[in-house]
Amino acid sequence: MTFVVTEACIKCKYTDCVEVCPVDCFHEGPNFLVIDPEECIDCTLCEPECPIEAIYPEDDLPEGQEEFLEINRELSEKWPVITAMKEAPADADQWVDVPGKREHLDTDMPEQDD
Repeated sequence: MTFVVTEACIKCKYTDCVEVCPVDCFHEGPNFLVIDPEECIDCTLCEPECPIEAIYPEDDLPEGQEEFLEINRELSEKWPVITAMKEAPADADQWVDVPGKREHLDTDMPEQDD
């Protein structure tokens, strides 16, 4: 089983969860975090660390959040691993209770300079 980052994380991207992950299964995008289901060991450490309750076990996803299992899988293949806590976006607190944030999910990573 894996844990899944859900819609609540969009535009908030608090990284408290990243610090406690023993297997570095979190990946960072422009305004969202995802969990790689192939790396997640179901340790449960990340779930209580999320200040906005955006992380759930795959078998306990809230109604309407089921698509995020596949979103986490797909984006974890594209986005880089994040292993250390970072500052949340400056406007993160303003997005905490905003419903329907799926339309704001930014999946495009900026081009990397070599």
